[in-house]
Order: sequence, then C-alpha cells, then structure tokens
Amino acid sequence: MRQSADSKGTPTVAALSRSLALLEAVLADRDGSSMATIAARVGLPKATAHRQATTLLQDGFLRRLATGQLIAGPRLVALAQMLDHRQVVVAAAAPVLHRLALKLGCVAQSGTLENDMVTYRIKTGQGAEGLFTRVGLQLEAYCTGIGKVLLAHLSEREREAYLATGPFPALTTHTITEPAALRVELQRIRAQGYARDNEEITEGLVCFAAPLRIGEGEVVAAISVSRLTEDLRPGLQAATINALLSAACEIEAAIRTG
Repeated sequence: MRQSADSKGTPTVAALSRSLALLEAVLADRDGSSMATIAARVGLPKATAHRQATTLLQDGFLRRLATGQLIAGPRLVALAQMLDHRQVVVAAAAPVLHRLALKLGCVAQSGTLENDMVTYRIKTGQGAEGLFTRVGLQLEAYCTGIGKVLLAHLSEREREAYLATGPFPALTTHTITEPAALRVELQRIRAQGYARDNEEITEGLVCFAAPLRIGEGEVVAAISVSRLTEDLRPGLQAATINALLSAACEIEAAIRTG
C-alpha cells in the first residue's frame, strides 16, 4: 500500500484518501451517474472504484436504492448524527479567544442559542472570575451581546416569533424591552456585523459580540468581549471591535480548514 506524507512528514494512507474522495463524490452526485462516470471525476480506475464502492456498501457507509443510485448508508448517517457543530466551534474558538482576551486585557466568551436562551460555551481572560457568567450558564438573549447577534441572524420567521414573546423585562435602565425597538436593533446588528450590549444586562458593563459562520454562512455561535464602561477609553471601542471581528474571521478559517 503506497503512502504519501503530509506537511509535517507523517505518512498518510493514499488508498484511504481515494476511498474518501469516492465517498464524497458519490454523495455529491444528484444525477444517478454511473460508477464509471463518478470514478472519472475523482481520477480512479473503474475497477478500483467498483471495489471501493462494494466495500463501502458492505460496511454500511453506502446504501443502494432500487434505482441503483448510491446514497448514505446507516453507518454514515449514524456518524453524521454524532457530529455537533457546537463542539467544532468551541474547539476552534478556544485558542483564538484566549489570545484575544490576552491582547485586549478583558474577558472573551463564546455562546450559542438554545430555546431562545444564550448558553455560554467558553469564558476566558482577565477578570473572568469576577464576571457573573460561567460556562454552561444560560441567559436571556435580548439583553446580551451574544444573544442579540444570534437573534439578528435567525430567519425572519424565527426572529418574529421571538419578538412576539415581548415586551421583555428591563434588567437595567438601558435594556431594550419593546419588540419594535428590538427589531430595529437586530436589523442594525445584522447590517453592521456586530452587536453592542450597552449596559443592558448589568450597569457598568459593555459587551461587543460578533457572529461565527460555518458552511454556506449559517451563524451557529457568537463570540464577545466585555469591558467595564470606566475602562472604555476614547478610541478603544474601534480597536476592540476590529480585534473581535478579526478573531471571528480566524475562527471561521480554522473551522473551514480544520
């Protein structure tokens, strides 16, 4: 069995790479193409492609329809169900957020939206112990930076369903409580690409948040940095937002290439 080597010199199994390429091509085919056609697309001899497809069928990674077309088999479907994009995002985001928090001297976090609530997944940085959030904690979405970013990127139907549950309780004098006002805020956030929690969940605390996208642009999580208002010196807001958006791009790139 011939082997190649990756960029770090570790041997790789060429046959496995070819099998995975064939599997990807089979799943991407929507025209019921013949195995000969699919083999040609991935640069495999027809006989090799047939052997690999037969193995994938026997092992349950592919399944043949009555029409003869190959589709995902039960083992592949089970593997897909085991995948959790949140775990992928957390793994990619953690080192980037550690560096971001260190660079800015503040708290950096990541969260996802579940049942209209923000679940915090990562918390790191200077002063993290003193901030009331914690990993696993759920908070209302309408009054947090992460929550507002995630609400802003819901489908219109989902967003309007959420707004219909308002008006929302005021946690501070800055909290946006009226659905109409929150709708305008969410539209602004979607357009500008980031959110600001302006002391809306607790007095004296400002938070900036940005979305994280996967695949075709689906927003599955958000990251944020939090600062005390007394520490937000003139000119620091723009630098904080730029660093936050750069971190989001770095995380998205890591997810794509990981």
